[in-house]
Amino acid sequence: MVGTPPNVAEDHLVDWFRWMITMRTFDQRAWNLQRQGKIGTYAPFSGQEAAQIGCMSALRADDWIASSYREWAGLAYFGVPLVQPLLSSAGHPDGGCMPESLNVLPIQVVIGAQLLHGVGLAWASKLQQQGRVAMTVFGDGATSQGDFHEALNLASVMKLPAIFVCQNNRWAISLPVERQMNVRSVAQRALAYDIDGFRVDGNDVLATAQVMRSVVDRVRQEQVPVLVELVTYRLGAHTTADDPTRYRDAGEQAAGAAADPLVRYAAYLTAQGLLDAAARARMQQEAQSAVDHAVAELERRGRVDAWTVFDQVYATRPAQLEEQRHELQQRVLAHRADGAGGGAR
Repeated sequence: MVGTPPNVAEDHLVDWFRWMITMRTFDQRAWNLQRQGKIGTYAPFSGQEAAQIGCMSALRADDWIASSYREWAGLAYFGVPLVQPLLSSAGHPDGGCMPESLNVLPIQVVIGAQLLHGVGLAWASKLQQQGRVAMTVFGDGATSQGDFHEALNLASVMKLPAIFVCQNNRWAISLPVERQMNVRSVAQRALAYDIDGFRVDGNDVLATAQVMRSVVDRVRQEQVPVLVELVTYRLGAHTTADDPTRYRDAGEQAAGAAADPLVRYAAYLTAQGLLDAAARARMQQEAQSAVDHAVAELERRGRVDAWTVFDQVYATRPAQLEEQRHELQQRVLAHRADGAGGGAR
C-alpha cells in the first residue's frame, strides 16, 4: 500500500489474511470438486480475495449486499456459510437460501441485474429511514449492460444510499476491458450521473478497506450513491467451462500472478511483525479444516427430490403449481417403483 495504512486493530489485519487464506483454499477445492463431478459449473475468484474482503469489511451487520456469482470470498467474510457456494453450484435448492440473519440477496447469475436490486434496497432503506446502505458488487462486464446505467441514473436522481462496487478483473470471459468500453476507467463513468467515483488498487486489502470505510460512512450520512472501481485480476478461468489460455498470453498471466494479493499482504504483515511461518501454517491448517467441513456438509445434504423445485418460489403455492408439483411427484415415485421392480424404462 502507498500512503498511510487504515486505522485498524492488529487482530483485524491478521483476520483479513486468515480469511484470504481460507477462501483461496476453498476456491481451489471447489474447482477440484467440479472436476470430480460433485458440483456443477463454478466461477473461481482466486486473485480477488483482497477486493472482496476489504470491500465488505466496511459494512455494518445490518447493511444490504446484492452480488453476482463471483463474490463468495466477501460473502463468506460477511457471514454466509462456506457450504453455500457449494450448494449453489451443485444445484441444490438450499443454494439460494441465504441465512435469514443476514441482509444478503441470493447470488445473481444474470449479468448486472443485481444493480437494480441494490437500488431498490437502498430506496427502501431511505424511505423507511433505516440508516442502512445497499452495496451491489459486479464485474467489469456488467458495466456494458443497460442495467448498470439505469441503476446509477435512478440512484443519482433519487439520491439513494447505494454503493456500486465494480471488481474490474480486466476480463469479461474472453473480452478484455479495453474492447468493451472507450473510457479510461469504470470510475470515470460516475461523472455522467453527477456522483463520485473512486478507482482503487483492489489487490491491496488495506487500500480497499480504507477507501470503502470512507465511502460507506459518507453514503450512510449524506444519503448519496457512490461508484467504486476495484482494479484486480482474475488469476484463473472465468468459470470451470472456460480455458483462459486461449485468449490470455503467458506474459499477462505471469504479471497477474506476481500481483497476487495474498503474496503482497503476507509480505506486509511479515514486515510488520504480525505474521510468521508458524502462524501461516496454522492458518492454512485451519482453512483446510473449514473447507473439509463445508464439503462434508454438502455431502450430508445429498440429492433432493425433483418436485422440491416448486417449494421455494411462493410462501403459499398457487393451486396450479400445487397440481404440477403433485403430478411430478407421482411420476417420479412411479418411475422409482418401476425401477425397483425391474421394469425401469
